[in-house]
Amino acid sequence: SGLQHVGIIAIVLVFPLLIGREAGLPADRIADILSMTMLVLGLAAVLQSLGRRGIGAGFLCPSVCTASYLAPSLLAVKAGGIGLAFGMTVFAGLVECALSRLMRPLRPYLPPEISGLVVALIGVNLGSLAFRNLLGVSLPQAQQLPHFTVAAVTLGTMVGLSVWSRGKARLLCALIGMAAGYAASAAGGLFSAEDLRTLQAAETVSLPRLAATGWAWDGSLAVAFIVAAVANCVRTIGDVTICQKINDADWVRPDMRSISGGAMASGISNVIAGAIGGHGVSTYTSSVGLAAATGVTSRYVGYAIGAIFLALAFMPKASAVFLIMPAPVIGAATLFTAAIIFLNGLQIITSRLLDARRTFVIGLSFMAAMAIELYPSFFTTLPDSVTVFFGSSLVLGTVCALLLNLVFRLGVRRSHQLVVDPASVDPGAIEAFMETRGAAWGARRDIIDRASFDLQQSIETIVDACEPEGPIEIEASFDEFNLDLRVSYRGPALEMPERRPTNEQIMASDEGARQLAGFLLRKYADRVEATHKAGRSTILFHFDH
Repeated sequence: SGLQHVGIIAIVLVFPLLIGREAGLPADRIADILSMTMLVLGLAAVLQSLGRRGIGAGFLCPSVCTASYLAPSLLAVKAGGIGLAFGMTVFAGLVECALSRLMRPLRPYLPPEISGLVVALIGVNLGSLAFRNLLGVSLPQAQQLPHFTVAAVTLGTMVGLSVWSRGKARLLCALIGMAAGYAASAAGGLFSAEDLRTLQAAETVSLPRLAATGWAWDGSLAVAFIVAAVANCVRTIGDVTICQKINDADWVRPDMRSISGGAMASGISNVIAGAIGGHGVSTYTSSVGLAAATGVTSRYVGYAIGAIFLALAFMPKASAVFLIMPAPVIGAATLFTAAIIFLNGLQIITSRLLDARRTFVIGLSFMAAMAIELYPSFFTTLPDSVTVFFGSSLVLGTVCALLLNLVFRLGVRRSHQLVVDPASVDPGAIEAFMETRGAAWGARRDIIDRASFDLQQSIETIVDACEPEGPIEIEASFDEFNLDLRVSYRGPALEMPERRPTNEQIMASDEGARQLAGFLLRKYADRVEATHKAGRSTILFHFDH
């Protein structure tokens, strides 16, 4: 199981390779960065599995080189070299550690739709970088055809295995596609004599060397790396929540203590990554999905993953294989990853109900981000005091979304009322009420669906069993963690037993049928309270969000 996870994680080792090449480093120094990154991946897998003293999620939730840090690191390399990229990674890791202890109070200001936008923008940034390597536009025309052919073979193999194959071939489709790309590159003569000498000269086993030297800091890049840290924390929330669900059949709500530990482990890993010269890491959704698909979710597999990566860090030959990776293979692998990341972002966005306010938060922010990709020359003419916000589409899109979210939160009431006439109950109006309110709140669709069904059934039961005098009043209130529905009417209280009535009681009288209805209403909500005072009955349905 550990080897399978290492196989799907290894593809993203192209990120530190891209940074090393962008910095113009010699082959031996890039190899050192790859070795240090493998050390960090091994350490991060172990830390996440531990889950002790507030560090680690305590689940099988291994890490991967994250695209969140790729774009900011490339900016840092251009601004001040590889030392600046490592120094800023240390800073971002510290930001993650700080945010890990503020998860609960910050949750309303980091709603899932913004998290999805950040993930989608990471995919866009990655895709832009991928096409630069994939198309070989800067190459002479005679070299473009073999270059593009290798890219097509690599990407075609990855996508084909992912779509049409099964079993391990599908799980390892990216790694198999890279192997096919290497083979096509060899057949097309894309490996130089220098590449072959590099591979041959690499030692089989040796101590890894510290890759980070000359650490630096640049305040103008702080926003970009803070955005990356926030994106990492958001990703950790989603991945650890999935781990909680697949490991607990009775899961109801996210355990913020476990999530906080996961974010802290990620932050510590990134501080170490910057300190020793590795690429920034984050939890890996694909690995969590692999664990769910195979049914092997034991956190002890994380220790195996850590041991394998630690061993690979002492094998320069393994780094050399990635070191000589041809540009079309890098481009195809990066594009394959970017497509998955972009779609994950869209899925996160659509997991919540969206009203006009939230639609504009996401739409305007995404369009603003795309403006940088389409018209980069315009933003280079802006004053130096604001260029920090326009350095990349990821930074601008995230900052716009956070600001617009704050603005559009103004005027959104947390509580709403609906009055229902028992003589003419309209289920469509009740459903529309919950849909409209859920979209305004940005609530999860599954929670709104449960609440809407429970509300309709309760009103139907109250009308049939309690014969209310006058209208039924409904009050719906919401915060980021709770949805409460209060159904109030004048009339006898509806009995809501905690135990199901027997079949004999149900068939013997209408009272048994009413008890069954009350019992079922209790089962749909996370908590139910019924009170009766001064001739007026109130039922509270509580849903954990």
